[in-house]
Amino acid sequence: MFHLKVGLPVRIFNDIRQFRVAACNSAIFEIFIPLTLIIRYPMAQSIAKFIDHTLLSPTATDSDIKHLCQEAREYGFKAVCIAGSRVDLARRSLAGSDILLAAVVGFPHGNAATGAKTCEAAAYAALGADELDVVLNTGWVKSGQWDLVAAELKSLRECVPERTLKLILETCYLEDAEKRKICRMSLEAGWEFVKTSTGFGPGGATLGDVELMKETVGDAMGIKASGGIRDYETARKYLEAGATRIGASSGPAILRGEKKSKK
Repeated sequence: MFHLKVGLPVRIFNDIRQFRVAACNSAIFEIFIPLTLIIRYPMAQSIAKFIDHTLLSPTATDSDIKHLCQEAREYGFKAVCIAGSRVDLARRSLAGSDILLAAVVGFPHGNAATGAKTCEAAAYAALGADELDVVLNTGWVKSGQWDLVAAELKSLRECVPERTLKLILETCYLEDAEKRKICRMSLEAGWEFVKTSTGFGPGGATLGDVELMKETVGDAMGIKASGGIRDYETARKYLEAGATRIGASSGPAILRGEKKSKK
């Protein structure tokens, strides 16, 4: 966010990727904004507020986390999403901003004991996490142990009553009936979001899954599409399908309008 106070007249200078706004008096103020945000994608700035800028690589360094947070400031993302061990560093790096801090719990497989997940959630909340992205125990679902799923949802909700909870379904492993049931259970347990994927499974977000989630929970919950979203057009389609948050490690590329990588 920029608060710009300049005298008149104002000159605008353009080059290939950036432009400068300069006051023609003794003080010069510069704002650097990718031209693609303005010319090719006029809605890109509003999309930024739907993006959780994400870095969950096991090799991420302190410098990488600081860079992630700096990008979140520069592009105006809604949140950053990181591993729990990085919460303290990220909180300090985001100090003074309104960017939310999300930490993953039970990541990436979701098969930790419920007690371990609640300890994680409580610890990250105490360090300053605003939101917690928790991985579902898929094995319980596949075993038909719905009572254990329900108990875990309840325990985590009670553990961090003032934090936003997002349940990661890892939809690539689930049947549609299972997805619908989990969405309904999450809603009944008082969770705020359902989320498609970790990004570490064999499949990521699909438009069909987001549409299914939207049909199931309506406007009562948020829907986070995550996994494989790397360009503006794809992000836009997910938002149109009903997603209210986008999890992506390619946030800057999305807003710059870069083409989706074929890798």
